[in-house]
Amino acid sequence: MIYDLIIIGSGAAGLSAGLYAGRYRMKTLIVGAEFGGYTSIAGPIDNYPGAKAIDGFDLMQVMKEQTREVGVEFLDDRVTHLEMVDGCFGITLESGATHQASTLIVCTGTEHKRLGLPREAELTSHGVHYCVTCDGPLYGGKKIAVVGGGDASVKGVNLSAEYAEKIFMIVRGTKLRAEPINYERLLAWGDKIEVLYETEVKEIVGTDHFEKVVLSKPYQGSTDLVVDGLFIEVGALPRTEVLKPLGVELDTKGYVKADPLMHTNVPGLFAAGDVMDLFGGFKQDITAACMGAVAATSAYEYYKVHGDLCKVHLKTAQ
Repeated sequence: MIYDLIIIGSGAAGLSAGLYAGRYRMKTLIVGAEFGGYTSIAGPIDNYPGAKAIDGFDLMQVMKEQTREVGVEFLDDRVTHLEMVDGCFGITLESGATHQASTLIVCTGTEHKRLGLPREAELTSHGVHYCVTCDGPLYGGKKIAVVGGGDASVKGVNLSAEYAEKIFMIVRGTKLRAEPINYERLLAWGDKIEVLYETEVKEIVGTDHFEKVVLSKPYQGSTDLVVDGLFIEVGALPRTEVLKPLGVELDTKGYVKADPLMHTNVPGLFAAGDVMDLFGGFKQDITAACMGAVAATSAYEYYKVHGDLCKVHLKTAQ
């Protein structure tokens, strides 16, 4: 089927873009294999304007309902291939279905960065995890270790502290990089949370299930830290693999390069959300939603001038 616009990704950026595109009366399809992105599993959110306190999944559900009400279509699927011929974008889905569009907005977000240590991949979901907020509650009454000192780590630890007996934060640097309000909440847990500064994980130990980590320097006289679960929160990498066939320009960190109006170097292709590094390390739902709205507006302006290129191509091909 041919659309005026296809949006890849159903997080805050993609849903916001869909809402605006629908209001512009563009025939729009949103494709996303992971509804809501990381926001849907982020737990409580209390810094999104207009919502005093809301669960991340609920926030994404409200945005989806708004977007659906303006006529946007949804597919729970994964894009496996992209191509562009004569001003017409073509997508192939994991299900085998294909669709075309005059414009495209990429909101593919990021994926968790790994430590790259032996046994890490084999023990993933067997004691090694990448989302404290998602899996931390599974360790009620147990001891866990969290690698990373950023705001996501601190927020996850604050949530997990409601369940875990003890949490060790393994931080490579000399301080935590968290919002003051989240840092204050961390301090309120007292001795339940212990931060091991200037420390790294050198080895992950376990055969069928995670057993312990080996630290770069001793803790209480030993480099072995025995805990029930290991959570790795050391940042993220942009999901751009699917864009390679289109020759989309990336920055030095691998993020999609686009101007403030979300134009990429490929005519008719726009980007929004965490797949870009427009605001540096500051990645929030509100910034993603803002970029989505701008991307949809730019796509609409492009479509008004060049929208017939795709239809002409398809008609000729037939």
